[in-house]
Amino acid sequence: MSPHRLVLAGSDDRRTIPMSAVVDVAVGHVPPAMREFFNDSVSVAYERDGERRFAVVEAGSDAVDKFTTILFKAQLNGVEATVEHPARRGGRVLDAPTRLGTLRVKRGRVVFADLPSPFEVDLGTVTEISKPSRTLRGSARPTLEIRHFPSATSVTTDVALPTQRKTNLLSRYLRLEYSDLLAELEDVSLTDEEIQALVGLYSAGETADPTDLVTAGSGRPTVLDSLREKGLVEGGERTALTPKGRVAVTDRFDAVD
Repeated sequence: MSPHRLVLAGSDDRRTIPMSAVVDVAVGHVPPAMREFFNDSVSVAYERDGERRFAVVEAGSDAVDKFTTILFKAQLNGVEATVEHPARRGGRVLDAPTRLGTLRVKRGRVVFADLPSPFEVDLGTVTEISKPSRTLRGSARPTLEIRHFPSATSVTTDVALPTQRKTNLLSRYLRLEYSDLLAELEDVSLTDEEIQALVGLYSAGETADPTDLVTAGSGRPTVLDSLREKGLVEGGERTALTPKGRVAVTDRFDAVD
C-alpha cells in the first residue's frame, strides 16, 4: 500500500486499486455471496469503469485492525477539516468559533490537529453520528455531527470535509466501535426500572448518586446489579454508564441533557 494505491497480489493474480477510487471501508461486512468464506475481514468498496466493486481481505483480528487503521490513514490523514468544537455541551449550544484544522487518524481515535486547541475523539466514546445540512464558513459543506463523551458530559463536534466521499469515510471510521455496541445491544432487553436508572445516570453525569436514581425499595440494588451484568454501568460508589450504556440511552430513548 502507498498513499496512492492498494495492491492485492496472489500467486496468479494482481489487482491495483487507486486510493482515489475507494468509496467505503467496512470491517466484518462481507457481500452476501462471499460470507461463507470469510470471518475477520475488511471489505473495500471502490469504483472502476462506472461500477462499484469489492475487495475482501481476511486475516487474524489484530491484523484486520491494523490494516483497517492503515486504510483509513491513507484516505483521511492530512485532510482539511472545518470544525466547530464544542458545538454543544450536553444540551447547551455554545458559541464556538469555526476553525480550519487537519485530520490525523490513529488507532482507535481521530485527532483534529493544527488548531489553537487540538483535540481528539476516541472511537469508544462516540454515541451518535448524524449528517445534517449545514453551512460553515459561508458555504454548504458535507457535515458530521459527532456526539461523544470525553468526560461524563456529552460533547457534540461539528466537522465539515471537502467532499462527500471523505465525509462518508470519516463517518465509517468513527462508527467502528459504535456499530459493534449497537450490535451487542440488539440482544439486550430492559425493564422500566432499568430504563429509569440509565436515563437518570445519563442526565446527572458525575454528580449522580446511583441510589437516588432508582425507585426505592428492595429492588434498588437488584437494578444496578442487573445493569452491571448487562455491561451498561460500571463502578461501585460512583456508578457510571459504560460506552454501551450511553449508546443504549441515545439509541433507544429520547436523549436527556
